[in-house]
Amino acid sequence: MKTLFVMDPLDRIYVAGDSTFMMMLELCRRGLPVWTCTPGQLRAEGSAAAAVCRRVQVNAVAPHFVPQTPVDLPLGHFDVVWMRKDPPFDIDYIFTTYLLELAPPTTLVLNRPSSLRGFNEKMATFRWPHLCTETLVTQDIERAVAWVRQTPGKVVLKPWDGHGGRGVLISFGDDGNLRSMVEVLSGGGQRAIILQHYIPEIAQGDKRIILLDGQPVGWMLRIPQAGDHRGNMHVGARVSDCELTVRDRQICAELGPVLRQHGLLFVGIDVIGDYLTEINVTSPTGFREIHQLMGVSLERDLTDLVAARVAARVAVRRSGDR
Repeated sequence: MKTLFVMDPLDRIYVAGDSTFMMMLELCRRGLPVWTCTPGQLRAEGSAAAAVCRRVQVNAVAPHFVPQTPVDLPLGHFDVVWMRKDPPFDIDYIFTTYLLELAPPTTLVLNRPSSLRGFNEKMATFRWPHLCTETLVTQDIERAVAWVRQTPGKVVLKPWDGHGGRGVLISFGDDGNLRSMVEVLSGGGQRAIILQHYIPEIAQGDKRIILLDGQPVGWMLRIPQAGDHRGNMHVGARVSDCELTVRDRQICAELGPVLRQHGLLFVGIDVIGDYLTEINVTSPTGFREIHQLMGVSLERDLTDLVAARVAARVAVRRSGDR
């Protein structure tokens, strides 16, 4: 089973907390070949996609990555192609999904490129409004300010395409800085922003739940550091073990079949209190932390799932050739 990871450059990977590293390491432990390329190394010729890529030996100890000489290969050379480029979810990311859709049917592309486009981290939650807190998305400054002033208590303001907790602000109706916040976040009314009712349970933590093939398999709580309101590890949140509540399981049960239907094999959802806040399909993480807290090896479970799918595809092709 030959696997290509479309990802950030290897020298930018923080191996202590990177799930892609764990996925690559598991493949190498099984003696399976691992290749990498960046989105910029993908191209299309005619109706086919190809990449300048390198085979990489991945090790648990330094040097963690030992790449070979770059070679030029069609995507059809690989059994599996993973899109694991970290956010931002921008036009370059979208363009990469177009290239990945040119992979032949014999190559399994994960997560499904069309679904990467269709399930934006923050906007995808609108498919399940009954699971979310009250939300407004707009680039209209006056509408945004009026909505906040009519909302009791605090509100959260954030860019629709943000990631890692960047640009997340807290305000309220009588805040003298409110209009300025909206103006800055929206670029003077040129970019959409998201406004949501503040969920006070964020003080107890932001729960990350990993779903593989639509099933919850691992979870952790990310607790904001003192003086901050963001449950993102990138900005200093600490992780803790936790249990799934009845509400958590209800959310997973509603999302799971839809995620599976759309070819979203590896997803990380975020839940604060009783509310779904994000559906992370771009490059979800958490394998290392969940292993430390729960003792489960999600990279092993994910590799088993992918290997079974590849084997099933091969079996179908062979039966068709007879």
